[in-house]
Amino acid sequence: MNTPTLDTPIEYLKGVGPERATLLKPELRLFTFEDLLTHYPFRYVDKTQVHKINEIHSETAAIQLQGKITNIAILGAARAKRLSAKLTDETGSIELVWFKGIRWVRQTLKEGEEYIVFGKPTEFKGRYNIAHPETELITRDTTTNNTALEPVYSTTEKLTAKWLNSKGIGKLKRTLLFESNITIHETLPPNIISTNRLISKKEALFGIHFPKTTQEIEKSRFRLKFEELFFAQLEILRLKTVRQNTISGFIFSEISDYFNTFYTNYLPFELTDAQKRVVKEIRKDLGSGKQMNRLLQGDVGSGKTMVALLSILIAIDNGFQCCLMAPTEILANQHYETLTPFFDKLGLSIGLLTGSTKKSERETLHEQLQNGSLHLLVGTHALLEANVAYKNLGLAIIDEQHRFGVEQRAKLWKKNTKPPHILVMTATPI
Repeated sequence: MNTPTLDTPIEYLKGVGPERATLLKPELRLFTFEDLLTHYPFRYVDKTQVHKINEIHSETAAIQLQGKITNIAILGAARAKRLSAKLTDETGSIELVWFKGIRWVRQTLKEGEEYIVFGKPTEFKGRYNIAHPETELITRDTTTNNTALEPVYSTTEKLTAKWLNSKGIGKLKRTLLFESNITIHETLPPNIISTNRLISKKEALFGIHFPKTTQEIEKSRFRLKFEELFFAQLEILRLKTVRQNTISGFIFSEISDYFNTFYTNYLPFELTDAQKRVVKEIRKDLGSGKQMNRLLQGDVGSGKTMVALLSILIAIDNGFQCCLMAPTEILANQHYETLTPFFDKLGLSIGLLTGSTKKSERETLHEQLQNGSLHLLVGTHALLEANVAYKNLGLAIIDEQHRFGVEQRAKLWKKNTKPPHILVMTATPI
């Protein structure tokens, strides 16, 4: 086989093969060597201390022991069948017992050899034993290859039946990182690594799977999380660039009577510097010829609705209709009641469409939308209905976007031949 890469299929790893690969793929979605490397531990077991057998007491949790295994025997029959062995150190002895996988475990145990044993002691008839302990033969490589902080990996019942429990999966990772000669290339530029004081990709993968200290775990986690977020941001910027370069928007070039009359005569309070800045940014977006897709975030009572109203008036000044979609009837009614007095003063028309709107009222709204006499439609999910058609929808405002599904929001984009500008309002950090 050629030198393995991250794209190498998982079945080509020593210890996997076709049979285990057919389980790893559907059970844990592990298809390649890279999938195995990025199947990270969800916690670690601290095995920094080796205790003596005489230290065991009734409240002892999982404990690590070291001693010689002797008296290996298969006892009982049928359902009572079990594998028993005695672990002895200079302070005493304890029974180790297995009720499952007896034949396989028996093959792994060597009489009279030294082992590291890990498990939870339980008391039975006045004596302690450990059921189904983890055992590892002490060899010259044990202290070299092993970590005192043992990673714990998610697995499944089907995989465990094929000896791919957490420890088994860890062995596959050891084979991949220590024995397969795989090359792990750096994925971040040197200046990003140095500026943010990151360890290398290779160090992070070794450190997350075979850490020697908790500090090494933290450095590895930070590097891997940083990389994930870094590439996620790059993808968002890529999509934004593609969108800006491929999706044109209506050009709202006029700031005319409705906006100026409202701003001069009916604005209920002086805008803050932040609100003025946002309005200027929105005006710039609306006149750029690119579709605006802007998030307006602020606490309850911070004036988001007033900024939205000014944006609506810019659209109306340029001959376009607008809609404002809220997730609940209560919120839709609040917006309608807040905006109606201003629309009345300006001589503009505003409508409300929710699940409670009567059929006769709906028909009137539909007619007004289609002939262009309705300037703003406020509503709930009802705005997404197929028969809600506009003459010239130029601006869509969504309140609390995270409470709408992606497909639901996309229906608004299709309410015109060209996608409208989008302004999303939220008081919830996104």
